[in-house]
Amino acid sequence: MKYEGSLYRPPSEAYSLIVQATIGCTHNGCTFCSMYKDKVFRVRPTEEIIEDLRIGRKKYGYVDRIFIADGDALAIKNKELEKILAYIKENFPKCKRVGIYGSPKAIISKSHGELLRLKELGLGIIYLGVETGSEYILQRINKGVTRKEMILAGKKVVNSGIKLSITLISGIGGREDSYEHARESAKIINEINPDYLGLLTLMVQENTPLYEDVRDGKFEILSPKEVLFETREMVENINVENCIFRSNHSSNYVSLRGTLPKDKEKILGQIDAGLKTSGLEDKDIYRRL
Repeated sequence: MKYEGSLYRPPSEAYSLIVQATIGCTHNGCTFCSMYKDKVFRVRPTEEIIEDLRIGRKKYGYVDRIFIADGDALAIKNKELEKILAYIKENFPKCKRVGIYGSPKAIISKSHGELLRLKELGLGIIYLGVETGSEYILQRINKGVTRKEMILAGKKVVNSGIKLSITLISGIGGREDSYEHARESAKIINEINPDYLGLLTLMVQENTPLYEDVRDGKFEILSPKEVLFETREMVENINVENCIFRSNHSSNYVSLRGTLPKDKEKILGQIDAGLKTSGLEDKDIYRRL
């Protein structure tokens, strides 16, 4: 199987067969992101992708999940994606789920019928990096889309019946806009109502515009306590129907997991326990920081 450069995949795809269908990311301009900087986006020929799948099928006797990489592989034209998924469906009978990264623009470019066809052929989950629900912060981190477009993309996936996994980043608003980030992110999750919500913590990478802002004093990183306050504010204001919540990445200060709304009080209690251990319990302090 052929791989070019560094590979990235969601934490939940750790044990998946990863097939590189695109190289890089279509946008590749977010101020906080250091991924794919060694690549220029392009789509690999479908024949090469299917050949890699053929090799993977020969090498591995049992494949439970397949992840179609790199960033924004959903940008591939539907006609070619259908060929890839059809091959998987025929040759990996034990595969329970196929996952893919999708940018807001790639999702919006697909018609409802096209998404339904991908679901019919076995596409089980789309991972969407929302990062924040704040219009202002989306612009500041150069996400490349508006809040309205992000909601449209999320709802299109939900309405298609394909599972939607959204990622938010704790601390992406910095110290100054932490409260804005928490409240607006809760609102956008409520509007989209995804199946999964993953919360990472901002890790500033060298050779990114955000790193330069931190170095120059233009962006203040949240302390662990402030991240917990922000997380509490966000979770407290999320009102969804049935969303699996995870904040147990290696970047997170406290490991949180549960299903919202069923486990909301348990999750809030775990955050409060973390704050109590830190010696700073007054959540009203957060809004004055």
